[in-house]
Amino acid sequence: MSVPYETAACEPPDSSESPEEHLARLLGRALNSFELPDDTIRRLDCALAHDGSLHSAHHSAGLHRETYRHTWLLADGSALTLWELVHNTARGSEPQHEVYVDEEELRTATARLPLPPEAPDFELPVTAAAVPAPALRHGYVPDDSPDHARRLLRRAENTDRPDDETAALLATACAHRITQAFGRPSRAGRAALCFSLYEHAFLLGDGGEVSLWEVEHTVTPDGRHMCEVYTSEDAARRAMERRAAQGR
Repeated sequence: MSVPYETAACEPPDSSESPEEHLARLLGRALNSFELPDDTIRRLDCALAHDGSLHSAHHSAGLHRETYRHTWLLADGSALTLWELVHNTARGSEPQHEVYVDEEELRTATARLPLPPEAPDFELPVTAAAVPAPALRHGYVPDDSPDHARRLLRRAENTDRPDDETAALLATACAHRITQAFGRPSRAGRAALCFSLYEHAFLLGDGGEVSLWEVEHTVTPDGRHMCEVYTSEDAARRAMERRAAQGR
């Protein structure tokens, strides 16, 4: 079960808020955000998406506390959760916000609050991360991936290279990885004939994946290297076979 994580103690959600903005807002209101490990903050720098949900609540005689689960989807496909504690038990009854990296720290902080044990309480079980981690096909490296995609498409010389729609989609990439694919056409017929096939896999801002397939070969009048780019491995391999037939 998941419910919207903002109540009267929290700011209203903003569906257009980026993962970075969501993190900044959470850390900005948490009194103890400076205690979070540096490694946790570095990992969240490459977050792709986020979600928040109410985990539990406790109310009695005008005093309250709520705990919220904030989960980010990271570029490597994993999920990272921070736990927020909100309560009004401090002097003046103003809402206080605290943030923790695990539930054990959260429970320790909650136990210190001056709330009577008989106060009504409810808890929503944690059955899965609020943002499920997809089974990504690759391990990605956050980099200037849109620029990599532009340079790759710019050097493609085939007339049936990816269109402007694909280029626009790759402008949202936040990470990529290059791997060489094997299984090449025969080199028989020309000693200098050479083929290479590479997959350029891109991770998009919404967690989707797109691959471009780059064929490098020397089937040119002067033997120079030529680059062709295709949107599928099958199309790239068919192009390799055609070029290999031309070079025999």
